[in-house]
Amino acid sequence: MRLDKYLKVSRLIKRRTIAKEACESERVSINGKIAKSGTQVKEGDIIEITFANRSLRAEVLNIVEHVKKEDAKDMYKILEGAEIE
Repeated sequence: MRLDKYLKVSRLIKRRTIAKEACESERVSINGKIAKSGTQVKEGDIIEITFANRSLRAEVLNIVEHVKKEDAKDMYKILEGAEIE
């Protein structure tokens, strides 16, 4: 699955356009490497997102095309930082 879509479906970032902008401005990395919005995400990858005043590290647990809002948290595990409310 594309990185921007994964970020949106998992609700790590609420909208796909915002996820794409974060990738284009080099604020998202996978396994320590800057990632583009089209980068493929795999289970076990570590995603790091830098926001204006904080950062978030999460491990990809599973990849699902469609998920209910309450089940989105099962797609990743927070390693460091806090998710967006």
